[in-house]
Amino acid sequence: MAAVAQPAPAPLPSGAGYLSAPQLPAMLPGGVTLPNLSPQSQQEILQRILDAAGGRAVSPPPPPSLAAPVALPLPVVPVAQPLAPPPPPTEPLSGSEAYFAARLDGGLRQFGYDIFRGMLPQGPASGALPDDYILGRDDEVQVAIRGRTRAAHSLRVTRDGTLLLPDLAPFPAAGRTLRDLRAEIEARVQRELGGSEAFVSIGQLRQMGVLTAGEVVRPGVQPLPALATVLDALGAANGVRKTGSLRAIRVEGPRGPRLIDLYPLLVGEGGSPDLSLREGDRVIVPALGGVIAIGGEVTRPGIFELPAGARSVPLAEALRLAGEPLRPAGNRFLLQGTDSGGRRAFSEIGLGTLVRRGDAVLVQPMADVPAGAMRLAGHVAVPVTRAAGRGASLQALLADSRLVRADPYVRLGVVWRVDAGTRARRFIPFDLGRVLQRHADLPLREEDEIIILAQPDVLWLASPPVQHALRGEAPVAASATTCPALMALAIAARSSPQRFAHARGAGFPDIGEPPCPRIFLEYPTLLPFLLDTAVLLTGEVRLPGLYPVLDDTGLDMVIAAGGGVTDTADLAAIEHAREPLEQAGAIPLQRTLLDLRSRNFAAIRLSPRDAVRVPRGFGDRDIGPVTLLGEVVRPGVYDIRRGERLSELLLRAGGLTPQAYAYGTVFTRESVRVRQQDGFARTAQQLEQSLIQVAAGQAVAGSRAGGVDLGSAITAGRELASALREARAAGRMVVEANPVVLAARPDLDVLLEPGDLIALPKRPNEVTVVGAVLNAGSLQFTTGWRASDYVQGAGGPQRFADNSRAFVVLPNGQSVPAGLGSWQQGGPPVPPGSLVVVPQDPSPYETWGFIRDLTQVFSQVGISAAALAVVAREAAK
Repeated sequence: MAAVAQPAPAPLPSGAGYLSAPQLPAMLPGGVTLPNLSPQSQQEILQRILDAAGGRAVSPPPPPSLAAPVALPLPVVPVAQPLAPPPPPTEPLSGSEAYFAARLDGGLRQFGYDIFRGMLPQGPASGALPDDYILGRDDEVQVAIRGRTRAAHSLRVTRDGTLLLPDLAPFPAAGRTLRDLRAEIEARVQRELGGSEAFVSIGQLRQMGVLTAGEVVRPGVQPLPALATVLDALGAANGVRKTGSLRAIRVEGPRGPRLIDLYPLLVGEGGSPDLSLREGDRVIVPALGGVIAIGGEVTRPGIFELPAGARSVPLAEALRLAGEPLRPAGNRFLLQGTDSGGRRAFSEIGLGTLVRRGDAVLVQPMADVPAGAMRLAGHVAVPVTRAAGRGASLQALLADSRLVRADPYVRLGVVWRVDAGTRARRFIPFDLGRVLQRHADLPLREEDEIIILAQPDVLWLASPPVQHALRGEAPVAASATTCPALMALAIAARSSPQRFAHARGAGFPDIGEPPCPRIFLEYPTLLPFLLDTAVLLTGEVRLPGLYPVLDDTGLDMVIAAGGGVTDTADLAAIEHAREPLEQAGAIPLQRTLLDLRSRNFAAIRLSPRDAVRVPRGFGDRDIGPVTLLGEVVRPGVYDIRRGERLSELLLRAGGLTPQAYAYGTVFTRESVRVRQQDGFARTAQQLEQSLIQVAAGQAVAGSRAGGVDLGSAITAGRELASALREARAAGRMVVEANPVVLAARPDLDVLLEPGDLIALPKRPNEVTVVGAVLNAGSLQFTTGWRASDYVQGAGGPQRFADNSRAFVVLPNGQSVPAGLGSWQQGGPPVPPGSLVVVPQDPSPYETWGFIRDLTQVFSQVGISAAALAVVAREAAK
């Protein structure tokens, strides 16, 4: 065992005191006690360990000094770490084992031979000896005399078999029992040494030599104690080879020959054989007799030897050797024997059939299938299996309602039943709520599986994955592998589009991707069945969805499953749609308007595939709020009524503040934003088409000869188109927000819609100039200044500026020409908060008409950018 090397200790300074020398441990690794050694021997062993580990020599300790010792680090002694025992080598197959391995699976081994594995030699006997112990020469007999004569003698039986006790005649001892010798010694001591009594016991026992021969691992004379048995002799010979017999062991000696069968001892049946040995006995193990193999479902599969001289045994006796079959009944026994031609022959046998040497018997059940059982699964506390005896029913199975977990779907449970004739399964629905209330029952049969649904299982029927499958769309790869029910549903929906028409027209929102419930993983075919029996419930109910029901179920039950109707429901016009049950010809859809203001929902009886829509009552409150930001007394989010106008909202908000700039009001609407965004995309598409046309026209006209970089122009055009697609429209509308003007002109008062956003900024004091000017930026507002004045204040136009197409974005969102042309006289006065845009001259591409048409697009983008800036600024306040 390798020692773990430790660093060598530091050298000790000269002249310093020492601690006591390191000592060896009292216990070796593995728990073995170290024998007592002298200090010199310990020091020599320690020095060898240190030398092997690369350590320095340890000098012998000097004589003790009166000076105080100096504490120094002790050298670290490397300690050998115990290693894990190696795994036992795989024992090779014997000839018999290899023979049966080709006939039976499982790697059967010969029975009984492992009893000798690890058997330790018997040590000196301890404890009291039996009275029938037979003494022999060299046995030690201890005699204690008490009374008038006091003496203790330890005597050995002499070679001539006598025991010599002082003051008494010799006692014949060899070949006598301990009981007889003790009685004789006690009698003679009492008779010849009057007033004294003797106590006799056995001290050290003699050793005897027993010859073991035949099929043993180590034949020869084995020294054994006097009380040794045949097993001890075989163990001393390292056991019996697998070519040797365990049922015909011969013992020859002074008492004559006898045959020993170890199987009664190994199996634990029958009488125990006489295993005792005497001086001069010989143990002979003959060759292995006939063997058979028992495999399959037995307690102790293996290869068993036939009784001595027997060529066959009844199967019942062979099964007792194997510990009997695991099943008390219903077993079949497959015999694999050998015919006269040496071929393997198979046959079914019974308990009385004789099994011959070389035969192999495989024990199998007649039918290893469950019988007389039913199972409760799904939304239950614990899945249970019950006996499906006479009188089994749903009420009896669910007598304890606590078997069902909380929040089950009570309108439908399912029994998955096997047809006894065809072995085909089918679903049988039942009303779980009525069963739990003892109002309904259903007899149960063998192999029934009772499936309890949970409320989330039913709500999943309206989920996006199921709706996609109902439209015949194949589920995504992950869903197809994790939820095979969706794939089965998609195939069924595509093969019969009208089958699930009632469920496909629900219009549930496509939000989220909930996982597949466990119940549909275990029962994939349950999903189409539930949809076939479902009622569609939509509209003003708390949980719209598809709810499986039995035929003739009340509407009250379905509405209760859906959480009830909402407070906004219009019970005077509930819509009920039904397909007729006659499966012939055309299938018309019947719709009925129901007035259920009396809430007599139970009077309406529903069938699978019905559709019920609970409409919303007409209300004055509109759907969704509007947002009011900026310079109003009470900004915030307001709900609105139908037909409410901007002036009414401003009045509810307390009016405008003194700093409000109504002319710069930003009014955005989602519907307008969508149209503007579509306009950007449409313009980008037109731009790309114009680029293709221009490229083709210039190629024909030979524009490259004129020095025009057509490729750069097309690249720039494509980048512009991409920027247009990515530009975010604001959805701004030009509105009048001044309450005074609105009071005088009600026609300008805009109607509000849900989602509108109104931002009223503070009065600005600047005008911004952008585009082809020398110093673009914001200038302070000056009363009376026109666009030309602000352009000059920004350094004037650049060389390639197109003054004729300059425009002004007014604070209210309108765009007007800037009037920078030579004949336009500078345009009208510019109000504060305006944006002056001077575009680039389109030369040298002035022949490309689409470039000039982009001016209005830039105007729209500029308006959107300005509106978004105002909204962001007001929202941040």
